[in-house]
Amino acid sequence: MPPVTDLVHTPAELRAALRALSPAPLGLVPTMGALHEGHAHLIRRARLDRQRVVLSVFVNPLQFGPNEDYAAYPRTLEHDLRLAEAEGVDLVFAPSAEQMYPPGYATRVSVPGVSEGFDGASRPGHFTGVATVVLKLLNLVQPQRAYFGEKDWQQLMVIRHLARDLNLPLEIVGVSTVRSDQPGEEGLALSSRNSYFTPEQRRRASVLARSLQAAQARYAAGERQASALLSAARVVLDSEPELSLDYLSLVDGDMHEIERIDNEGVSTLHLSEYRLLVAARLFGVRLIDNMPLLSTGETR
Repeated sequence: MPPVTDLVHTPAELRAALRALSPAPLGLVPTMGALHEGHAHLIRRARLDRQRVVLSVFVNPLQFGPNEDYAAYPRTLEHDLRLAEAEGVDLVFAPSAEQMYPPGYATRVSVPGVSEGFDGASRPGHFTGVATVVLKLLNLVQPQRAYFGEKDWQQLMVIRHLARDLNLPLEIVGVSTVRSDQPGEEGLALSSRNSYFTPEQRRRASVLARSLQAAQARYAAGERQASALLSAARVVLDSEPELSLDYLSLVDGDMHEIERIDNEGVSTLHLSEYRLLVAARLFGVRLIDNMPLLSTGETR
């Protein structure tokens, strides 16, 4: 295994390693491991901001429900370290659950409102687990910026509200979703859960992206009713017989469902904050995806 600049497993080791990096600005990339090109994209964005990059690798038990895949979630630390080294990560923090939640640990952090509905409704307690571990990581590392993928859109909104409400002295940076360009699966959002799929199943899983693209096309053609936009997406989703839909919605920047896009009535809301959201189960794997609404000629 090639060496990384530093690999630590405990908060005490982390503090010592961070002192060695001081006083350089720090960028934190929190992950649950099983790293792929999407994670590499986050690291590159952090390095583009001219920071020392701290990568956390921790499968957080607090964000898994009793019937979810915590035990089966892929753990590939050796692979993750190779990717971290290749991308120039300065420090990898890979704690155990016992290090993060020692005996007697009882504190939980919740972010009401934005965490409710959608994945919050489908996965009770999930965002409390996310908010708790993210706040712990931010306190441990104390970065100037932390980087999160837009693929987990509701998670990003929860973390932004957490940072705002608690006056955390850092910037939360959302980084656009990385999608596959492989033949037959173009548009598939890269995810650690894709490792559960066969090549044929990955191809069929791209139906989520294609459904959102169909809604985008209706929007670019002038449609502004949410029901019509979502109907266009649903037609594509219905073409996959193995898919079980959890939710499909159009939301604003505060995760409120909207019925119609009225640009004149949203002077304080930038159009890019409108998001199409979808979650579904396919071949026993739960997938999520989202896309902003874009007019013809816009890029994101």
